[in-house]
Amino acid sequence: MLRLAALLSGLLSGIGLAMSGLLDPARVRGFLDVTGAWDPTLAFVLAGAVMASSLGTALARSLRRPLLAYAFDWPTRTRIDRPLVLGAVLFGIGWGLSGFCPGPAVAALSTGLIPVIVFVAAMLVGMALHGALRRRLSSR
Repeated sequence: MLRLAALLSGLLSGIGLAMSGLLDPARVRGFLDVTGAWDPTLAFVLAGAVMASSLGTALARSLRRPLLAYAFDWPTRTRIDRPLVLGAVLFGIGWGLSGFCPGPAVAALSTGLIPVIVFVAAMLVGMALHGALRRRLSSR
């Protein structure tokens, strides 16, 4: 049941990303270009996502436990530290340059376009390198 719920959630998310225009890197770059030809349409998508997420979080916090798990997995770290800031900066640079963030990039694989495949491959390599570097640094 958990896998079916995950599959349905992923499909719904992918459809939402496609319908909102977040799979189009040109639209995303237009949204991020606040000093040029700014395209504000994704601001409405983001506002809707924040509202839906806020309502979902409020509902989840009112429940004793999730429907398909034994407990909620809430974040335990709340401190803003150097790795968080550096990661956010790198994410923003990558998003601005490519027009993709991880979720929409994976959903855009359905288009079969070479730039999307290259981006996702590079993202996976970067994730693997980060994991290896983090393991190496923590073992010292």
